[in-house]
Amino acid sequence: MSPEAKGQTIGKDAKDMQELNLTVSSSPHVRCNESIPKIMWNVVAALVPAAAFGVYYFGANALLNMVVAVVSAVIFEFLWEKALHKKVTITDGSAVITGLLLAMCCPPSLPWWMSIVGSFLAIVVCKQSMGGLGYNLFNPAHVGRAGLMVSWPIAMTTWTNMDGSAAVSAVAGPTPLNAFKHGGQDALFNAFNATDWGTIYQQMFFGMRSGSAGETCTVLLILGGLYLIWKGYIKWQVPVVMIATVGVLTAIIYSPNAAVFEMMAGGLIIGAFFMATDMVTAPITLKGQIIFALGAGLITVLIRVLGGYPEGVCYSILLMNTLTPLIDRLVKPTVFGEVKAKGAK
Repeated sequence: MSPEAKGQTIGKDAKDMQELNLTVSSSPHVRCNESIPKIMWNVVAALVPAAAFGVYYFGANALLNMVVAVVSAVIFEFLWEKALHKKVTITDGSAVITGLLLAMCCPPSLPWWMSIVGSFLAIVVCKQSMGGLGYNLFNPAHVGRAGLMVSWPIAMTTWTNMDGSAAVSAVAGPTPLNAFKHGGQDALFNAFNATDWGTIYQQMFFGMRSGSAGETCTVLLILGGLYLIWKGYIKWQVPVVMIATVGVLTAIIYSPNAAVFEMMAGGLIIGAFFMATDMVTAPITLKGQIIFALGAGLITVLIRVLGGYPEGVCYSILLMNTLTPLIDRLVKPTVFGEVKAKGAK
């Protein structure tokens, strides 16, 4: 082979080797089209129908609170990250979800400035002070709601009746849960102007009742949850176990008819589909998530039946959030190929 031909061959081999260069990196090597912003904005999309119904049913003040809560949540996140010279992440949709969930879980008659306070508690105190998205121990929206409940209990228990007027839950008992808790079946039937359970189920299912701005329409919340399950963002076992736990226990304590009502009442549906399934504050494994849902359902019933407050979803999820690290430790999966030491339990 001539020197010229040999040089061309060596050059070609070197070029081929350069083209076949491999990038060595640590596992995992899974690739997918999902991203944090895509997931977050899909969750927002799943919430929008129920939120829109709340605006339609309760009026302009519900819309005002939703807009104020979302905008203030985004602003607080922007200001915090700017002040600490961190990467600004307001476009990922997580702050929007927090603000929207907060407003949906509060009375539609809430003064707009309280929504700002709730967003501050949710974003600054709960989320960003713990390190930002992925580091918060508690569900931010529920922390905001719990803070408002402690600070302004009257405003947080003032609901819009079906005729558009306002009444204080602790006194007049306009919410279905409060009516049933303090007056039993007769008071519940009177609140709905109903003579049978079927009428109550129908109004509960389609959202024709008093309650928080975005948690009344059962069918739209379920459809939003089913969308997230279809997308693979949440596991169906979590909402099913939490809702079923409430249903079974209340059927034993009250009756099967009351159990169906309790499963649709209050914030159980939105809590089971959108908060108990939170990727950050819920356990990592499916087994852990089921334990979480079971515990949240149990605590919800205990608060509803034995507590002075008629609703327990918010506090049940926050209490289970504190147990998430322990649950993760208890159900930690065995490393592939690991062999237990002799005599180890």
